[in-house]
Amino acid sequence: MNGKMKGNIDSDVLLRAYAFGVFPMAEARDDPQLYWIDPERRGVLPLNAFHLPKRLKRTVRAAPFEVRIDTSFRQVMLGCAETGSDREGTWINDRILDLYGELFARGRAHSVECWQGGRLVGGLYGVSLGAVFFGESMFSRETDASKVALVHLVARLIAGGYRLLDTQFVTTHLKQFGAIEISRDSYRAKLHEATVEHADFRRMPLDYGVGAAGAEAVLQVLSQTS
Repeated sequence: MNGKMKGNIDSDVLLRAYAFGVFPMAEARDDPQLYWIDPERRGVLPLNAFHLPKRLKRTVRAAPFEVRIDTSFRQVMLGCAETGSDREGTWINDRILDLYGELFARGRAHSVECWQGGRLVGGLYGVSLGAVFFGESMFSRETDASKVALVHLVARLIAGGYRLLDTQFVTTHLKQFGAIEISRDSYRAKLHEATVEHADFRRMPLDYGVGAAGAEAVLQVLSQTS
């Protein structure tokens, strides 16, 4: 943790923090305190070099999930806050839930959701500022659900004119897609360039996630960058 958060924090303060390159986390689900995080090495996923593994491409094309946008934002956050066999704890506490809920209400945060049989089985959420998308967290209750959500997110960001996808940190999970680490100074330079540009998260029609036709549309967008 880099620094304890002081004073009253609202969505405006949160957006200013993101524009400067810092973000909040809690130490645990039941810890009410938040901390500002400013990593020395920052994870980014270059949109022009996104790698889609062949097996996952086949899964996306098969369209096993109905992919929805912004229909259950808080439920996605709660899914990301769950503990499981692959993670023992979470940094998403009630203050995080409420703060990002405020951003979502203002159209500054978004969710990509995978549904199956009427059940939310995976997804991700993040913050949009200028032409930057800050990926916050993802979860899966079915195999590949979070990966499919990420593929749909990247296609949507490319179609919407985004310049930077911030992953905060680089995990083994993200490395397979081309995520890299860059220095804090390099990240801030890219951040400042991209936040003054305009991008549109909803430029891609929302029904692009529906069925085989939607999956092919997503893959077509990605093919234009490969």
